[in-house]
Amino acid sequence: MITANTREEFISVYGDIYEHTPWIVAAAWPQAPFSGPEDMIAATSQIIRDADHDRQKALVKAHPELARKFGVDPDLGRLSAAEQEGAGLDRLSEAEFIAFRALNEAYQARFDMPFVICVRQATKERMRLEIERRLAQSPQEELAEALAQIDQIALLRLKDRTAS
Repeated sequence: MITANTREEFISVYGDIYEHTPWIVAAAWPQAPFSGPEDMIAATSQIIRDADHDRQKALVKAHPELARKFGVDPDLGRLSAAEQEGAGLDRLSEAEFIAFRALNEAYQARFDMPFVICVRQATKERMRLEIERRLAQSPQEELAEALAQIDQIALLRLKDRTAS
């Protein structure tokens, strides 16, 4: 069961499952309690889908660029840093870093947002292939895919939170 005694406690405990975007969890509070992580993410996912385009895009933009040099980005959240480290993105060779940087820049230029993927479910190679594949999508398709990836990230974070 996912719940809290107050709205403030709910936001304090779960607000960071969506990167720098606690309004999503705050908006889900009236629907609590949730039977489990999947139930809560179904609710938050609907909140995101019902949000206007600007709020959706802001959610995606709240995510860090993949494979950014660690220690250089003060906005890299604790959870994102751990996830990227777990995927080995903090240990890229110089050639890998340059390749990721070029793909990130192309993606940013095309979609005006960072590339988002659930790094806990992808290898470095899969991430590279996904950036390349997704560069061919329309902006609408890509926003939908980025939001789906964000939901997956939030689900794994929530499962971690509720397992402890």
